[in-house]
Amino acid sequence: MRTAKLPLFALVLALVLSVLTPASASGAPPGDGGFNDWSCEPSPAHPEPVVLVHGTGDNKDRTWRVLGPRLAEEGYCAFALTYGVVPKMALADDVVGGLMPIEYSAGELKSFVDSVLRASGTRKVDIVGYSQGTMVPTYYAKLLDGADKIDEYVSLAPGWNGTNVAGMATLYTLLRALGLQGVTNLLTDCRACPQLLTGSELLRKLHKGGIFLPQISYTNIVTKYDEIVVPYTSGFRKGPNVRNVLLQDSCEADRTNHVGIVVDPNAVGHVLNALDPANAEPVRCVPMGPVAPSDH
Repeated sequence: MRTAKLPLFALVLALVLSVLTPASASGAPPGDGGFNDWSCEPSPAHPEPVVLVHGTGDNKDRTWRVLGPRLAEEGYCAFALTYGVVPKMALADDVVGGLMPIEYSAGELKSFVDSVLRASGTRKVDIVGYSQGTMVPTYYAKLLDGADKIDEYVSLAPGWNGTNVAGMATLYTLLRALGLQGVTNLLTDCRACPQLLTGSELLRKLHKGGIFLPQISYTNIVTKYDEIVVPYTSGFRKGPNVRNVLLQDSCEADRTNHVGIVVDPNAVGHVLNALDPANAEPVRCVPMGPVAPSDH
């Protein structure tokens, strides 16, 4: 058994790219809060199940403690997994996922989606991803033959062009030029973290031929107060099947940050509209402040 190593580079990279606080400290309710009901049958109003994909250093219960139950209340069959757990890592309080390489986690997502499709009897799912949870489904869609199994793809705080938070992308580029990129593996168990930096090999691979696929409808939901995806405009992309939502365009009083976007009522409203665009409703502006990591 071993515990995660999180000093130096990792505290700026893994901790900054995620929020590594125990799920039990977040006030997350036990259980799945109405989602992950494998007996759920999709309704004519919501014919496709929704798969929720959390971010770095997180898990399904903490990330989706607001959106998961809300989707169930709205009549969706919603499912979530905790992916990317380091094998044989000792658990202090609750499971910490999103640490393994994105290609590893995408394989886990592939298996999970197949299970959801079998259980629901459907051909496609909708995806809602947060932070790294926007890249894992992208890898699945582009490189693991998942494209035809996804309909709506909703991204919260994505970083399609990567992040240069605290100059980490610049530092990692220098390490790579010196042949020292492997040193990060000695400092942290977060193998996914360098892959999320601007200019990473993983991002170059995903962008080859275009990061978005024509058979999927994409919605990117971004806050200009994102302190993890730097610059926040990394979450914007253009395309005929791509819609970009800046929360402050419709709610200037929303100051939610990267951590808070998953519990932000304005963001949740936009997610619901993206999943059911034919019945979209105006999103009421709820003033929000930034969420501290300890409150996540």
